[in-house]
Amino acid sequence: MQDAFLKSAVGFFVVWLLAAAQVSAQGLPEFTGLIEKSSPAVVKISTVERVRGRSQQQQQMPQQMPDIFRELFEPRRRPERDVRSMGSGFILSGDGYVVTNNHVIDNADEVVVRLIDRREYIAEVIGTDPRSDLALLKIDATDLPTLGFAEPDSLRVGQWVVAIGSPFGLDYSASAGIVSALGRSIPSARSETYVPFIQTDVAINPGNSGGPLFDLDGQVVGINSQIYTRGGGSIGLSFAIPSGVAQDVIAQLKEKGRVDRGWLGVVIQPVDKDLASSFGLDRPTGALINQVESGGPADEAGVRVGDVILGFGDADVLTSSDLPHLVGRTPPGTDVTLRVVREGSERELTVTVGTLAVDETASTREPGQRPDGTDRLGLVVEPVDERNLRRWQLEGGVLIRQVRPASPAAQASLMPGDVIVQIGYNEIDSVEAYEMLLAELPEDTLLPIRFFRNGRPAFRTITIPAED
Repeated sequence: MQDAFLKSAVGFFVVWLLAAAQVSAQGLPEFTGLIEKSSPAVVKISTVERVRGRSQQQQQMPQQMPDIFRELFEPRRRPERDVRSMGSGFILSGDGYVVTNNHVIDNADEVVVRLIDRREYIAEVIGTDPRSDLALLKIDATDLPTLGFAEPDSLRVGQWVVAIGSPFGLDYSASAGIVSALGRSIPSARSETYVPFIQTDVAINPGNSGGPLFDLDGQVVGINSQIYTRGGGSIGLSFAIPSGVAQDVIAQLKEKGRVDRGWLGVVIQPVDKDLASSFGLDRPTGALINQVESGGPADEAGVRVGDVILGFGDADVLTSSDLPHLVGRTPPGTDVTLRVVREGSERELTVTVGTLAVDETASTREPGQRPDGTDRLGLVVEPVDERNLRRWQLEGGVLIRQVRPASPAAQASLMPGDVIVQIGYNEIDSVEAYEMLLAELPEDTLLPIRFFRNGRPAFRTITIPAED
């Protein structure tokens, strides 16, 4: 009797396990159709950066140096070498527009886009935006498969997502997971937080950068950009640029080759428990203003140091990192209501959002420039706006927007935000004057360059190496 009962119990338990497994399996999503349909519009991107050799400095030789030893002191040119990199991307339109990460193609001399059917194209860089880590490319092709973006703000935590890319060069690999969090602020190298990243546990590795992140409808909800890792591989923390941010940046790059972002002219910090209590808040929330730029939009709107911003337009500012996301995506010139707490009382201020200085944002390529848009000195420059001309009491100059690593400008320690006013004995009062002078500068000649940094003048020397 006891044996019969035991057998019956075991049998029931086995049946229960099988039923539970079947129910569990039925609850999992099916990815095969999505992957088969979407993969043809995903591309592999390979880049080549040609690091040009530079001549060693001439060493002074004794006058009586025998000829047999003289060649030991003569300058030598280091050989040119190719630095290769890879990433992923996807096709936005049938006529060949492709999106990827800026860091995938940054400084590249050649960008090759390869499709799943192994067709390859040399891509043109239409524009880049380092602040969002996005780049727009164009290949000479038609009737291409394409992907579409999901509606902004349609994503939810816990939702299934799929990534397709080329991790470690393994073409068109797929991985899946869930959305772990939304609106993550990951500071850039310049401590900027203009992208509210999507956090997932999808396995993302080097080579996935720039590839699409899909929802189960096959729509692109994000562009894979970063991973958090201690050893170089995936540990279940990956971050993607949301579709809403990507659509805005791509549209601006396609239309005007740059990205205009909103600007308030404030420095902010988080509000902790003690600060919240001291400012009359019932909990730590908002963005605390600890500096207001004179003459900026916030200053003109009456924002003061010590104000705590709790709302920007219709959106709540729960943490200080929320504010850059909201301001950056607001078109310059827009009037926005700020909800602030000042001396324990809540009030509203109206601010006209300004334009964030185009410091290291978009770069477009002109004839004679490198694919990253930089010139002979390794710079992307623009006119100095009237506000900085007045603030620094300048009559002209050019503002450095981007500096190419290892370029002559980088060797001279120039930085984004510097204003060049003189090269050699020639003063520079406009971008046109700078470009005319640049075409005439001699190679392998030490030249003085004068610039302003944060309003302070400085001299350096700069040399343009001879091309091979």
